[in-house]
Amino acid sequence: MANLRSERSKRSKYPPALMARTVAAWAVTLLLFFPLGWLMLTAFKTELQAIAVPPLLLFTPTLENFTIVQERSDYMLYAQNSFITSVASTLLGLMLAYPAAYAMAFFKGKHTKNILMWMLSTKMMPAVGALVPVYVMAQSTGLLDSRTALIVVFTLSNLPIMVWMLYSYLKEVPHEILEASRMDGATLWQEFRLVLLPLTLGGLASTGLLCLVLSWNEAFWSLNLSAAKAGTLATLIASYSSPEGLFWSKLSAASLMAIAPIVVFGWFSQKQLVQGLTFGAVK
Repeated sequence: MANLRSERSKRSKYPPALMARTVAAWAVTLLLFFPLGWLMLTAFKTELQAIAVPPLLLFTPTLENFTIVQERSDYMLYAQNSFITSVASTLLGLMLAYPAAYAMAFFKGKHTKNILMWMLSTKMMPAVGALVPVYVMAQSTGLLDSRTALIVVFTLSNLPIMVWMLYSYLKEVPHEILEASRMDGATLWQEFRLVLLPLTLGGLASTGLLCLVLSWNEAFWSLNLSAAKAGTLATLIASYSSPEGLFWSKLSAASLMAIAPIVVFGWFSQKQLVQGLTFGAVK
């Protein structure tokens, strides 16, 4: 009888251990999705429905909140600012990070690891610790509430991550390939364009995608360095917090309009994002 049960268990399509892992995975997924799902529900409620106790799960959806957000605020201006600052800071960061990662990967010195660790340690400092000097510099140079200030700050805040990721990709490129290209008379620009770029294009794309998402979601610097002219979508969301309280439905609608573009973008580029985050995890 025991042998018969063992054979049935082996032949079972869904062993208990596999089913337990599947249930646990779905539970974690639903737990992570719950805030976004609740945000979507609240965005289509009225203000009274949003604060109802117990919460309403069945209601008549309304688009009133989205209409009010567009009428009250220039959504396209905030979205344009988010797009320009995110894309520009990502491109500028790649232009700075790639040469640095190249130098550290192919011309290692005795302090290369120390420099990399120092760069990474700057990400451990709370952003509020640098707020006063950055704010004063932006104000004294006339860059307060400007896209230029946000682009510079976004670039510098993401630069350590960019260098680390590109360094991980570049150090996997065999040095013999570069030596062969140099023996064939390739210049530094030809070496980059014809050899390194094709080999590391996936890593470059993954790094750029990740930092684009980080720049889009950046709220601290956007709220403190920008206002009406250069405000990003994070500024738009914060505008629905007032001394009278929070307008939950309108806040949810503004938040949904702010995260929708980057969520859709992340969905279509999730393969590259996961590849960039996990590269080098397994040797």
